[in-house]
Amino acid sequence: MRDYQSVADAVAGEIRSGALRPGDRLPPQREFARRHGIANSTATRVYRELARRGLTVGEVGRGTFVRALSADPAGSAPALTEPADGRRVDLELNYPVVPEQSALLAESLGGLLRPDALGSALRPVGTSGFPAARESAADTLARGGWRPDPARILFAGNGRQAISAAVTALVPPGARLGVEELTYPVVKAVAARLGITLVPLAMDDAGLVPQAVQEAHTAAPLHAVYVQPRLHNPLSLTMPAERVERLAEVLLALGIPAIEDTIWAFLRDELPPLAAYAPELTVLIDSLSKRVAPGLTLGFAVAPGALAGGIASALRSGGCTPGRFALEVAHRWQQDGTVKALVAAKQKEAAVRQEIAARQLAGFAVRSDPRSFHCWWQLPRPWRADTFVAAAARHGIGVVPAAAFTVGPHHSPNAVRLGLATPAPETLSRALGTLAELARSTPEDLVAD
Repeated sequence: MRDYQSVADAVAGEIRSGALRPGDRLPPQREFARRHGIANSTATRVYRELARRGLTVGEVGRGTFVRALSADPAGSAPALTEPADGRRVDLELNYPVVPEQSALLAESLGGLLRPDALGSALRPVGTSGFPAARESAADTLARGGWRPDPARILFAGNGRQAISAAVTALVPPGARLGVEELTYPVVKAVAARLGITLVPLAMDDAGLVPQAVQEAHTAAPLHAVYVQPRLHNPLSLTMPAERVERLAEVLLALGIPAIEDTIWAFLRDELPPLAAYAPELTVLIDSLSKRVAPGLTLGFAVAPGALAGGIASALRSGGCTPGRFALEVAHRWQQDGTVKALVAAKQKEAAVRQEIAARQLAGFAVRSDPRSFHCWWQLPRPWRADTFVAAAARHGIGVVPAAAFTVGPHHSPNAVRLGLATPAPETLSRALGTLAELARSTPEDLVAD
């Protein structure tokens, strides 16, 4: 029978040679014993010896992991399934930041530091902003040959406030708002606060099904529809041109206004929005938090003339008016090309992060777009989304379960949304690798060790 020391030496050799890498999870002890032809009690001694040498770390309910090797083998460096600095790896919030971002943004701010300019920038401003800001905003929002009428642009403190104001203005309490069957969680919260009924609308691989809008409206009137035609959150779907055109036809025929969320559409700036097909019924919502910087909280609502008054009133009554400083900064960044440069950089960064996700999650059922900063992962059996989220959290990784996006009483898919934008690329790769390893195990494996 093999001595536990010789088995431990063999595993240690694999670790030092790189065959077993930091963060790799060793099999449960019973499985390890079978592989090496040793007794379960010997496997237990092997695992204890590896831990004593500082080569592995074991945690109840999670397993045994290879440590990062250091100059002091007996040191306390954590396994790479834990964030190296003790912080949680956030795949929930999703704010793209590129390395050159701060330098680009700083270059444009010098002019605002003069006392006269700063004094002007700190004065109050209303939802209509000022003419130069509206022109710059129209240039920022332009895409696919479409450019909004600057006179139709309203400003909010951020994109969420713009969404809330549009819903408030278009849908009375107790009325019905049609939404995609998987939708942005903020809309669910807004509807609950306002006493609005959300009506889930069927989707397919091309996005929202226009016929579903017609059928829901026939059953009971819809006051509006909230839709994400480009890089849908959480599915990353982009509706093809013929689908957008057909949806516009249905909305126009039924007289139903649309709230079009284009927060992520800057990553597909070659495509025109729904507002280009049905401008008289579409309120387009956007912001600068993803396109420019998460701390620049400035939202936009491009509203048809007949709807603009109600939305502006909702913004004012809700205390959602913008800060003039944000308008001044956004205007300068648009005028000097900073916004354009950041959009191009983030489009490239999205492709890099999608390559990381494709590599680490190869073989799994993952839906995404090569130009998106998030992806939708249909988990393998027997995992349930809630169990997987909890297991990921024990590994220091935050992901969002499908239930956060599901509307109505329908069963939530066994899926999670992964936000790819926030962590550094190396951290993202390591976290996705850990999640892939977790998904290849089973919930029972995690407690078998």
